[in-house]
Formats: sequence, structure tokens, C-alpha cells
Amino acid sequence: MKPASTFRLSKDTVERLLNFASPMILILIWEACARLGFIDVRFFPAPSKIFTQLLVMVENGMLWKHFWASMQRLFWGFLFGGVPALVLGVAMGLSRPLRMLVEPLVSATYPVPKSAILPLVLLIFGLGESSKIVMVGIGIFFPIVINAMAGVLEIQKIYFDVSKNFGASNWQVFRTVALPGAMPLILTGVKLGIGMGLVLISIAEMVGAKSGLGFMMWNAWEILSVETMYVGLLVIAVLGIVFSQIVTEIERLIVPWRNGR
Repeated sequence: MKPASTFRLSKDTVERLLNFASPMILILIWEACARLGFIDVRFFPAPSKIFTQLLVMVENGMLWKHFWASMQRLFWGFLFGGVPALVLGVAMGLSRPLRMLVEPLVSATYPVPKSAILPLVLLIFGLGESSKIVMVGIGIFFPIVINAMAGVLEIQKIYFDVSKNFGASNWQVFRTVALPGAMPLILTGVKLGIGMGLVLISIAEMVGAKSGLGFMMWNAWEILSVETMYVGLLVIAVLGIVFSQIVTEIERLIVPWRNGR
């Protein structure tokens, strides 16, 4: 007789399930504590009530309005901050003179709290969309440029020597050696940059916007709508998870040699 076949999940599927297990466990513990009276529901409402408020805001269209406003700002901020950071970071890794010239500037400006320069950004770019996009771009720029440079510096010198021996141009070295070799750390920088972008877009929208998730949470605080505040926090948390998983899936496809780690 043939042995009974057993259903087994693939390693990738198990890893994906584990990524979502910890948030679900935390939500279940939170719900239980709220129902049993272990926490003050005036400040920490049960997740079921937050989810009910979320459904109401989805039905009346309010959540979609603020969601799309924030996503558009995040997209443009990532485009204007991430792409230059990627090019500059790889170029700094390839060129020692450029690295010596630019790295001190990056090191000096990176520790400055990004939220602290919001008044200056508002003064320069005004209260319109530009200031929000600039804030996101600033937050995304630093993690990507630092990780891109570090990724190129981690590549063994022999690969560059071989490419030069075969007559590769600077553009070919950039495209076929530096960029692929630095991609693992670049994707790590993208993950960090997206997280920072979500933080900064929320802060910027609380000060000088009439739409967006940050404005929604600030307005909810003003009218003491605690559930709405948590809806905003929940959406931002879910976005962080989703974007992180998207980058992880991209990494599985374009950097397959790291999948076994």
C-alpha cells in the first residue's frame, strides 16, 4: 500500500504566514484585554470597534479620500527622493573622490531630525503639496543613498577588475556590476526609506494639509474621535507591512541567492 500523502507547506509559504502571525496575535491579545477590562477602552478601544469604524469610513468614502492623498504624496516623494539617492549612492561607491566629497555632507545632515526641519520646509515650499513631497523625499533619500554606497563597497574588487579587463564602459560597470551587486543593501534601504516616508508624511499632513492620513488623525484628535485616530494608525501600520512584503517579494525575484538565509 502506498503511504498516505501529507500536505506540506513550502518554506516560502510558512515564512509569509509567520510574517502575519505576530500582528494577528497582538490584535487578539488587545481584544481580549479590552473585553476583560484590563485596559481603559477610552484610550485603547477594542480592535473590533476600530474595525467597525474603519468599515464606516470606507463606506462613506472618507478613508479613501485621505488614503489616496497620502499615497500620491508618498509616490512622488519616493520618486524624487529615492531615484537620485540610488544613482548618487552607487556613484559614491564607485568613485572614491566623489565619496570623499559627498559623504561628509551626508554624515552631517543625516542625524538632523527630519521632523525638526518641517517649519523650514514649510517656509520655503509653502503649505501646498510641494512641502509634503519634499519631506517624504528627504526621509527616503538618506537610507537609500547610504545603503547603496555600502552595497557597492561590499562588492569584491575582482569583479570590477574583470569588467575593466573586458573593456566595459563606466555605464556598463554601473549597470552590470555595481547595481546588481549592491541590490540586497539597496532593497534594505528602500524598506527603511518607505517606513521613514510614512512617518514623515503623517507629520507633514498634521501641520499643513486638509487631506491625508495624518490630517485625518489630527482632526480626529481635535474632535476626540479615538476610534478614527486608531483607524489612521492601523492603515499606516498595514501599509508598512504591505510595502515591506512587496519589497521582500521583489528581493526573492531579483536577489534569489539570499533566499536561503
